[in-house]
Formats: sequence, structure tokens, C-alpha cells
Amino acid sequence: MGKSAGGITLALVAFSGFPLGDAVIKSMAGDWPAPAVAALRFSIGAFALAILLFWKEGRQGFHVGRPMLHVARGFALFVGTITFFSAIYIMPLADAVAISFINPILTALFSGWFLKEKMRTTTWVATLVAFGGVLIMLRPNVAAFGWVAVLPLFSAVAMSALLILNRMVSTQRSIFAAQFYIAFWAAMFLIIATVAGHWFVPVMTIASAPDWDVILRCMLVALTATGCHFLLYMATMRTTAAAIAPIVYIQLLIATAISVFVFGDPIDRTAMVGGALIIASGLLLWRSERKAATVLEA
Repeated sequence: MGKSAGGITLALVAFSGFPLGDAVIKSMAGDWPAPAVAALRFSIGAFALAILLFWKEGRQGFHVGRPMLHVARGFALFVGTITFFSAIYIMPLADAVAISFINPILTALFSGWFLKEKMRTTTWVATLVAFGGVLIMLRPNVAAFGWVAVLPLFSAVAMSALLILNRMVSTQRSIFAAQFYIAFWAAMFLIIATVAGHWFVPVMTIASAPDWDVILRCMLVALTATGCHFLLYMATMRTTAAAIAPIVYIQLLIATAISVFVFGDPIDRTAMVGGALIIASGLLLWRSERKAATVLEA
């Protein structure tokens, strides 16, 4: 197997693992509040990453420059996580995942605004098509679930902001340090939100300590998500980001299958049209970026 093919295989495994973790989170709806589940998941992840970072780099690994950027990364992940976890608690998994796929389009927009990267016409076209897809998907969901159905859209915005922040710190630390700091600060914000929610938001009240199976499922999600992120990092070392980008849509296929066959959610044809537009916009953007990269290399 060639180096590039190996990278694509790693990316395929990684992207296939993310919706499985989402399904585990959705299975805990009603067992424990979403913020508490998210806080437990990231606390476990941060603890494990701290051990790994110390093992790999010692105390030096915990020294960090520009700490506020890492705090901002953690806050963006906190917002993205709490909104997405809440979304999959109340709406079909496939719909939430499909709406979150507007993330690459938003990232392209944010890159132009905050990193001063040039915005091409294709990016604007892809953005308009993607937002059209989101509006189509949200129409039946807002009717069924109320305005909380826009939660995956908020999650996509937060995760796009996270990607921009990641670029700003990408040359500072090792992958282990970067993973630890973002998990640590996300866990801190999630713990604060969990405590506040317990006292001030009735639906977030924690009636009792989590059952052992909730803890076990949070450990499983922490393990699989961290593993998938490491696989993606390894994939980018073996092949180009342009080659990896389209593989992200395997998540929607797996999420749809889980949504239908595991949770019994019906397939909404209108939502499928919206999801198709989001995917088409993402592929259009990917194709444009790939052509631009080919021109630059030439």
C-alpha cells in the first residue's frame, strides 16, 4: 500500500469512527444531562492526555506560549460540543450531522475574514448553496422541535472558529500538547456550565451521580474520539488535505444508517434534499481548492 493510499485509509477509519461516538452520546439521552455528559467525556479525555503528554515530553510539555489562544480554543470546543450534544439528544442523528457539515464552508469564510486569505467566487457560490441546504433541512426540524433545532448550526460555527484558532497555534506545540490543552479548557468550561445548569436550568438538573454504564460510555467516546483525531493527524502526514477532505462525507452515510436502523428515525425527504445541497457545496469547494493547489504547484 502506497503512502498516499495509507493516509486515505487512516482518514476513512477516523471519519467512520466519529458518528459511532455520536451514536453512543445519543444513547445517553435521558440518562444524564447533555452538559454533564460532555463535561465527563472531556474530563476523562483531558486526564488521559495529560498522562500521555507527561510520558512523551515530561514537565516541559505543559509549558505553553500565548495561553489565551488555547483558552479560546477550549471555549470554541466547549460551545461546539455542548450545542451538538444537545442537538443529538433531541433530533435525528443524521439531520444534526448533515447540518454540521456546513463547517468547511464557514471555515472558508472565516479564513477570509480573520486570516485575510483571498475569497474566490467559488467559495461564495458554495456558501450560498450550503446555507440553502441548511435552511431546507431546518424547516421541518424547526416545526418539529422548535428553534432548538438550530443547535447543530451553532455547533458548526463554533467548530469553524476552532479550526481558525488551531491554525493560529499550529506551529507552537506538539500534537500531544495541542490535544491536551484544548481538552483541558473545554472540560473546565463544560464543568462550569454543568454546575450553572444544575442550579438554574431545570432540564439540566443532575438528580444523581452517573450510573456505571454512563461513565463507561463516556470513557468509550473519549477513547474513540481521541483515537480518531490522532488517526487524522497521521493521515495528513501521509497524504494531502485535499485528498482527505471528501472522505468526511462518509460520516453522513454512517450517521444516517445508525439514525434509521438503531434509533428508528424516519428518513425525511426534504431533509435529504438539504443534506445533498450541503454535500454538493462541500465537494464544489474541495474541487476548487484542489484546482487552485494544482495551479500553484505548476
